[in-house]
Amino acid sequence: MLKEPRPGRVKTRLARGPGGLGGVGAAWWFRHASAALLRRLARDPRWELVLAVAPDAARGSRALPSFPRIPQGRGDLGVRMARLLRGGLARGTPVMVMGGDIPGAGPSEVAAALAALRRADAVLAPATDGGFWLAGAAPPRAVPAGLFRGCRWSTPQALTDAAETLRPRRLACGPVLADVDEPSDLARPARRRA
Repeated sequence: MLKEPRPGRVKTRLARGPGGLGGVGAAWWFRHASAALLRRLARDPRWELVLAVAPDAARGSRALPSFPRIPQGRGDLGVRMARLLRGGLARGTPVMVMGGDIPGAGPSEVAAALAALRRADAVLAPATDGGFWLAGAAPPRAVPAGLFRGCRWSTPQALTDAAETLRPRRLACGPVLADVDEPSDLARPARRRA
C-alpha cells in the first residue's frame, strides 16, 4: 500500500515536530524508502508485487515505481486493507498487504510472514510501536465482515485491536520490525529479533 509521495499528503507525522523533516523532506524520504523496499522484494519469485495506491488517481503517477497498480479506494486504513485482502482472496491465493515505510523488511521477513500464513487463516507482523507492518489472509476462509473495524490506528493498541477483529480465526505472528512514523523512528534500528 503506497500513497503518492506528495509533500503534505504523505508521512505527515515525520514532517512535523522537533527533528521533523518538513513536508518536502518527508515525501522525499518516503519515495526513496518505498522504492528501495520494492527493489528488495521484486527480485523474489515467491510472490507477485502489486501496488495499491492512494489516491486512486495515482494509478498513472510517475512519482511511483513501475509495478502493476490498483486503487486502494475509499475509507479509513482498515476498510482499505480489508478490501485489498478480500480482492486477493477472491483469486484463491494468499494475499498480504504492507506499507512502504518498513526499512527493515526484505525477502526473508516477507517469506517468514508467508510461511506463518500457510499454517493459519491470517497473519499479522508486529511493528515495534504496537502496530503492525503486514497483514495477510489465506483462502478458503473469508475475511470477516468486521475486519479492522474499531482499530485505534497510530496507537500502541493497533495490533491488539486488529487481532481481536480476526477472532476466531487461526492467527499467526510474523517477524517484528520497526516502521517509520515519527522523526525519532529514523534513529531506531529497523529490525528487532522476536
